[in-house]
Amino acid sequence: MIHKGRVIRESWRVVVLLDVLKGMFIKKHSLICSYAHASVSASSHLKAAISFGLCTIEASDPPCRSAVKRVLKLLVINEVNVNCNFQKDSWKTILLLAYQSLGVVYGDLSISPLYVYTSTFAEDIEHSETNEEIFGTLSFVFWTLTLVPLFKYVFVVLRADDNGEGGTFALYSLICRHAKVSLLPNRQHSDEALSTYKMEEPPAKMNSMVKLLLEKYKALHTALLIVVLLGTCMVIGDGLLTPAISVFSAVSGLEVSMSRKHHQYAVIPITCFILVCLFALQHYGTHRVGFLFAPIVLAWLLCISTLGLYNIFKWNPHIYKALSPYYMFKFLKKTRISGWMSLGGILLCITGSEAMFADLGHFSYMAIQIAFTFLVYPALILAYMGQAAYLSNHHHLQISFYASVPESVRWPVIILAILASVVGSQAIISGTFSIINQSQSLGCFPRVKVVHTSDKIHGLAVMTVMLVTTCLTSLVIILCWHKPPIIALCFLLFFGSIELLYFSASLMKFCEGAWFPILLALFLMIIMFLWHYASIKKYEYDLHNKVSLDWLLALGPSLGIARVPGIGLVFTDLTTGIPANFSRFVTNLPAYHRILVFVCVKSVPVPHVPVAERYLVGRVGPPEHRSYRCIVRYGYRDVHQDIDSFESELVEKLSDFIQYDWYRARASNVSNNEDDGSCSNESSGHRLTVIGTMGLCEDSVQLASVSDVVEIDAPSGTRERRVRFAIDGDNEHDNDSESVTVHHQMQQELEDLYAGQESGIAFILGHSHVRAKPGSSVFKKLALNYGYNFLRRNCRGPDVALKVPPVSLLEVGMVYVL
Repeated sequence: MIHKGRVIRESWRVVVLLDVLKGMFIKKHSLICSYAHASVSASSHLKAAISFGLCTIEASDPPCRSAVKRVLKLLVINEVNVNCNFQKDSWKTILLLAYQSLGVVYGDLSISPLYVYTSTFAEDIEHSETNEEIFGTLSFVFWTLTLVPLFKYVFVVLRADDNGEGGTFALYSLICRHAKVSLLPNRQHSDEALSTYKMEEPPAKMNSMVKLLLEKYKALHTALLIVVLLGTCMVIGDGLLTPAISVFSAVSGLEVSMSRKHHQYAVIPITCFILVCLFALQHYGTHRVGFLFAPIVLAWLLCISTLGLYNIFKWNPHIYKALSPYYMFKFLKKTRISGWMSLGGILLCITGSEAMFADLGHFSYMAIQIAFTFLVYPALILAYMGQAAYLSNHHHLQISFYASVPESVRWPVIILAILASVVGSQAIISGTFSIINQSQSLGCFPRVKVVHTSDKIHGLAVMTVMLVTTCLTSLVIILCWHKPPIIALCFLLFFGSIELLYFSASLMKFCEGAWFPILLALFLMIIMFLWHYASIKKYEYDLHNKVSLDWLLALGPSLGIARVPGIGLVFTDLTTGIPANFSRFVTNLPAYHRILVFVCVKSVPVPHVPVAERYLVGRVGPPEHRSYRCIVRYGYRDVHQDIDSFESELVEKLSDFIQYDWYRARASNVSNNEDDGSCSNESSGHRLTVIGTMGLCEDSVQLASVSDVVEIDAPSGTRERRVRFAIDGDNEHDNDSESVTVHHQMQQELEDLYAGQESGIAFILGHSHVRAKPGSSVFKKLALNYGYNFLRRNCRGPDVALKVPPVSLLEVGMVYVL
């Protein structure tokens, strides 16, 4: 048998394939070939498998060598087919994704021409006969659109994706995986074995001082989290402000077509009616009308670009000269402080740029890049140039987007603008809900149910989010891309200075309404930080007060403890040890279920955890105790299962683990006792198994479990990783008495599991109350005794979040003195 070395960290399917190539202990070579054919899924993994197989041929005996060659032949054929199909369909798929991204990503950005010029010339500056103001504004708009959305986002930030996902949490997740700065509890070494937990190793000579400083000081960990929360809060604030601004700007076109006496009674009521309808429809979802979003935005972009070309050729064909940066300096030289303050209106031309990065997971880098570079960007530039060309020949009209629209097509344009504003508003609302979901996954927001007013204050929220993205991307350049710090510094200074210029202009409007997003962000940050702080303190309390394994094994009839039929699921945040709430439960009610499962539902700093790698299962005590531990891992963008599917899947994974565990004991001919009763600490010698079930293969031989056995909670220097799989229904098993005994014990344990499922499943959850310990500071007492407990009482409890049926719920009261 070929020696089993360390397997490269690839997807779970290819890990099994490599194990087949290395083990070769299945004598039916046809099974190897059929299984290899069914397992191959990605060409990047094929290359690793082929290169390993070529080395295996030289080290194999003739029968194994023949089987390996057959496997490699199938791999090569599959590789050719995959490449041919990919070349044929790739551009078609990319263009389709680029078209679909218009309605989701660019709705907010595409409607900015409705209010940019109006906001810029609202109070601070006036449109004079020299046209220096309008030319300077156009120059600012052009270079802002070119530098921030095009250069910064499309060519740099979009590359800082986290397994295809974007957004503030994606950047934070990347940084946490490449540097030890995460404040998430219950981290495990086995989390790094996830296929989505990919990291690029830095060059051998590279030892970043930035990384060392970040990891050394705990205060920097907290500061980094505060920066992330600030960006998150501003996104939520943007989600509150954008719909009102967008819809009002679109409906304001009625002012041009109606008399002043009538439009004041029409614009605001119509805007309010549209907004009420928009938010009322959130409960039902937008999937039924979502297919209309892309055509609406596409029609709007074609409309504004056509209007722009019309106005350029009719009113000022030489308007392109105003794109020169020279006009920006003339603008600031003439307007001085007023021009600087008017930048708060100009920056609205890039509202929605963050959506390109935040919605990256729904599309692809190439699709978003193509859509913006070849359609959205040219359409917006033409629209702004057209408006400037019209205004350069009309100095005494009220500055409005609809003033540059010919009267013959004004009503269709108004209707299309309203539809486009609704699409843009829906996109930012959906993004806000997604941000709240991600915050909950990272323990930074209370449990809430998520079902899928002035332009001056809008800009401050936009620029804050962009500044946070710039700072986090600079860290990604150093920590994740392993570039020299000077490159990250240049990126930070160049784009940060641009964004600080606009941020300072928005901040000057503090007394005129900019205080609102600051107050809103401060309020949300207090809630997020308070919830995160209390959650961490509760976890530390549980970790300190957990019960030893000896205590659990000592429970029995001699102490008056009874085992009742059924399965008891004890939910805890701990990944090792017995939680204190269970000891309290047994103390007050001296009975617990015959099948006991300690369940930990945890979040991992990756966007998605593959279903095949979600469940970590292990024993707590010897097999006859019928106690298990199950750790369920989710990424920050994963949707948690409903309770019905979770129950059935958990029992299925336990069944797979039991079969795997007994087959391993039979194969090694040793007693399987992962948590030895003599051990006082569960973490010593404790192993958990990643269970992934495969389908049927040729000759009716079923791969019952494909498992990645990882020793966790041990020093990193002694961590062991092995890959195994067991075969159910092996016709060539030993007929000795020991094998029969093992098989009988396995069947008995499976029967007990299914009998427990028939008897019913009970959910044992902690009902906590937090209190600051005596002698704590006034701030800590206010935060815990009043702030956190108020949020806990008025937000969804864990039983509601898990959708536990009341008849199956057992709550254990716990008082945390922190």
